[in-house]
Amino acid sequence: MSELTACQKLDIIRHKGRPTALDYIPMIFDEFFEMHGDRLYGDDNAIMGGVASFKGTPVTVIAEVKGRNLAENQKCNFGMPHPEGYRKALRLAKQAEKFHRPVICLVDTAGAFCGIEAEKRGQGEAIAKNIMEFMTLKTPVISIILGEGGSGGALALAVCDRLAMLENSIYSVISPRGFASILWKDASREREACDIMKITADDLKALGVCDSIISEADGGAHNDPQQTAENISDYISQTLEDLQRKFQKGLDEMINQRYNKFRVVGEFEEPSAF
Repeated sequence: MSELTACQKLDIIRHKGRPTALDYIPMIFDEFFEMHGDRLYGDDNAIMGGVASFKGTPVTVIAEVKGRNLAENQKCNFGMPHPEGYRKALRLAKQAEKFHRPVICLVDTAGAFCGIEAEKRGQGEAIAKNIMEFMTLKTPVISIILGEGGSGGALALAVCDRLAMLENSIYSVISPRGFASILWKDASREREACDIMKITADDLKALGVCDSIISEADGGAHNDPQQTAENISDYISQTLEDLQRKFQKGLDEMINQRYNKFRVVGEFEEPSAF
């Protein structure tokens, strides 16, 4: 268990030097070929996706992108995807399913963009459809929380067979700032909210939400991005081997296990019919 508090971890993941998907993809994958657009509206720079090679195995990589400086953050909307980003992700996931490529999702967002234009283009429907389709996707799916895993914006890429978190990352149904805004009508209390929400990797591993915790370099991933990337690579390698065996043994069993991972089966009685 980490000795750092949740709000201390929040400081680490917001460190300006913390690696993003833009850093990790070239360190972990080879021959990454990026694909663009959702074939409906346009391209969204907050989600990057494409085909790559992982130690000789073809995979599809889908990543939420945060910028490393102001220009990059403006380009990727500060890591907050629009509906077309989620539709692009689903298009690539369906392509991966067709060619039996495993899907690797790198999650890092404070939440989906909640502007008027995003709502007009069906933000809620896009996220809900991703959750539904990923639940029965006929290929192995691994999701890794790199930093912030906020709300449905993160869950849209986190319905998976194995969920891992970097040791200083957080994952929650709402951001600490949003939590404080709703509960106390005071967004400035986000650090207080962070410490009571049970959203760290340690918390979620204990609750059974997170399957594995990936170690970072001492003091945070920004102190040694290469070492952290190697740790992520080792996790993917071990997990992918296990999931590929399950995939070959029986697709239906793998999908049922994924479905049951997100539903409590048999704990509650079925509601009576009217």
